[in-house]
Amino acid sequence: MTFGFSRDDVNKIVGMYTKEGIIPADPFNTLDQEGVGQLVQCGVQRGRFQNPKLKVGVCGEHGGDPASVEFFYKTGMTYVSCSPFRVPVARVAAAQAAIKREHSENCTCGCH
Repeated sequence: MTFGFSRDDVNKIVGMYTKEGIIPADPFNTLDQEGVGQLVQCGVQRGRFQNPKLKVGVCGEHGGDPASVEFFYKTGMTYVSCSPFRVPVARVAAAQAAIKREHSENCTCGCH
């Protein structure tokens, strides 16, 4: 409830908020990485400080959003869960995030 939006009422205002640039995207579909994402990172870090083997994940539409999946991967989450029809997108996004990380860690092409 970081934004304080009610799932029942958000459809009435979220379109206007995105159109006016108040928020960049529907927060029920794409994670706000700068705001909510910082809370997620803090939770993962603090949880793992107490228990390094802690499994951390997210469930919901964010688990099937490519940008959010990449963010969760970078944050060190263990898993994402989403609607069955979004599973293929989530798998591809997770694989792409892993490839990007591997490339940036072992880059010899000079692109970084």
